[in-house]
Amino acid sequence: MSELKAGPTNTLTDVAGVRVGHAQRTGDGWLSGTTCVLAPDAGAVAGVDVRGGGPGTRETDLLDPRNLVERIHAIVLSGGSAYGLATASGVMDALGRKGIGLEMGEPGEVVPLVPAAVIFDLKRGGDFTKRPDAAMGEAAYDAAVASEPGAAVQQGNVGGGTGAKAGGLKGGVGSASLVLADGTTVAAIAVANPMGSPVDPQTGELYAARFGLPGEFDLRQPDPAELETALRLASERELTSGLRYGMATIIGVIATDATLTKAQCQKVAGIGHDGMARAVRPVHTMFDGDTLFAMATGERDAPDMVAFHGLLEGAADCVTRAIGHAMLAAETVEAADIRWRSYREAFPSAFA
Repeated sequence: MSELKAGPTNTLTDVAGVRVGHAQRTGDGWLSGTTCVLAPDAGAVAGVDVRGGGPGTRETDLLDPRNLVERIHAIVLSGGSAYGLATASGVMDALGRKGIGLEMGEPGEVVPLVPAAVIFDLKRGGDFTKRPDAAMGEAAYDAAVASEPGAAVQQGNVGGGTGAKAGGLKGGVGSASLVLADGTTVAAIAVANPMGSPVDPQTGELYAARFGLPGEFDLRQPDPAELETALRLASERELTSGLRYGMATIIGVIATDATLTKAQCQKVAGIGHDGMARAVRPVHTMFDGDTLFAMATGERDAPDMVAFHGLLEGAADCVTRAIGHAMLAAETVEAADIRWRSYREAFPSAFA
């Protein structure tokens, strides 16, 4: 691992050609949003692996290696539960107006391919009807288009992570990247909204921090009194609100500049779940919709088997680290008479 390092921004956009945009609303009953991961105009080869027991997804069958279409044009990660899948239509319409998509006949006659996955965050802002729609999806697309190439991905209470919670704490969007020994870049973005906990209940430490690159997570073991308080508050909330078994989910995208087949992308997505399992416990419950996409831009040559093995390892590590960054970037939120404390507020002694 000594020869491995993060990319320039340590986020998904370290994969050249990939852009990320967020749109969200808060207040007046709102606490939700949408994230658009935009592929290069020519599209990207993609795969998916769904392991949660309660998924909300769109166009995942398209990514089966047995099926025809090779490339997708964007991936959407949204709040709003199944209602939030409408955001992908907004992204699709925006791409179509630009002539980007699967060509179907005359010039401009295209079908953009936009897989999506959603988290459950309904009513976290107080109003069940305030949820992302096609217009918010288009706003996230516009933000991705307007972003500077290679600009760091905004993290925390943004986009699909706006209304996220993680165990008893505030969740959010996080990202991480890795440059492999041969120069290949692999990176991940995750929306951390799991039913399980990203925090070790014995120590208060983030599970993900144990897998960071040197100096990436400069954290201490928290004060036992802070851990006791955090556990007490979580238990009280469970008793009074019944939210312990509310619907949840971690969704995300792994990207690489390597040339991969659809089958290889599916394998990358599957191994990415190993990284998820290192960051959250328990994971893949019947109350989660855990879904990971993988996309390959093909800017670099196809890896041999040894290099592909290294890419798989790196992909899983990026997912773990992305979840860690989501927890550290999340900020405390008060909405609908509930205070979702951030990790930073709950465990201030963890920070040097």
